[in-house]
Amino acid sequence: MIRLKHIIIRLILVVIPVLLAMAPAMAQTNNAYVGQSVELSVVEIPGDTYTWELYSDVSGINFATDPGNCPPTVGIFIGGINAGPVVHALWLSPGTYFYKVTSQRSGCSMNLKVGKIIIENPLSAVALSLSQTSICMGQTANLEANFTGEVPESITYRILSPDATSQDIIINNLSGNPWLIPFKPTISGTYTFEIVSVTYASGTKTTTSNIVTATVNPKPGKSRIYQYDPVSKKK
Repeated sequence: MIRLKHIIIRLILVVIPVLLAMAPAMAQTNNAYVGQSVELSVVEIPGDTYTWELYSDVSGINFATDPGNCPPTVGIFIGGINAGPVVHALWLSPGTYFYKVTSQRSGCSMNLKVGKIIIENPLSAVALSLSQTSICMGQTANLEANFTGEVPESITYRILSPDATSQDIIINNLSGNPWLIPFKPTISGTYTFEIVSVTYASGTKTTTSNIVTATVNPKPGKSRIYQYDPVSKKK
């Protein structure tokens, strides 16, 4: 399980009647991925207690009265803890979900806020390797892109050439795993490769893979293996 620490939703609760609080219905939208833990938090007010609920279907829902309806196979509170100023939720399936926090004081509901979150399929992990790390001019090596997770529609990889120039190349219609990308050098020296973005059905994600290096040696010049000069004999 991957814990997402940097997504923090802060909802400032104010002591006003529920109907007035629901009127603006300011839902805060965030994105996360299946299997990531999302921290939900409020600015705590002394004397208030907080209860959280998750919703997977909000058709006809009245957030002021209807309890959370998210099945445990879709979304859960980690450790079963859904009370307090800070809780952690885990979504197990992609989709659009809502969460609600209700503040109470002396057993009476004081206010509530609703948030919205979009959960996407996990990104692919991309690992690069080379079939040969040292070749000669005129030879071809394969750059291998290994994916885990959702299969992307295309990738963009970057080549840094020995002359310090770089080139971004897009590969579409990926099939198979690993994906083999032929590389035929044009000059000798050291090349580096990395993937800089991956495109899925849901959009393009900027990412970087590990960096791999290839050394291209000059093609040996032609030379005689040996030289024989006959010795003339005079009688």
